[in-house]
Amino acid sequence: MSAEPAAATASFEVVETGKARVRGPLSFATTGALLQSGASFITGGSARSIDLSAVSGADSAGLALLIEWLSLSQAAGGTLRYENIPTQLMQLARLSEVEPLLSGNGFAQTAAGLAAAAQPLR
Repeated sequence: MSAEPAAATASFEVVETGKARVRGPLSFATTGALLQSGASFITGGSARSIDLSAVSGADSAGLALLIEWLSLSQAAGGTLRYENIPTQLMQLARLSEVEPLLSGNGFAQTAAGLAAAAQPLR
């Protein structure tokens, strides 16, 4: 009988004032716990950047998490920037047509464009 593989874990840590780091996979299995720790950091008002260099993989749930954090930052009146975004995550963002959100080209502008694109054709 073989042992089941250990569940992948991810962590969110504040490394200095306004800067945090995410380690591990951004996946469906890890985003629930990361959402809360990231939200606490972001809504505290001093969030400036999150380093993603230690992210080991990502899926659509991870991409959704990053977009949610951007939304929380905007709602709190702040600006959040992602540093060292893994190639895999940028490819997923590009395929999902949300790359401008992650690359810092403006959440409000891109969100408005996505909303307009979601409107039915007349």
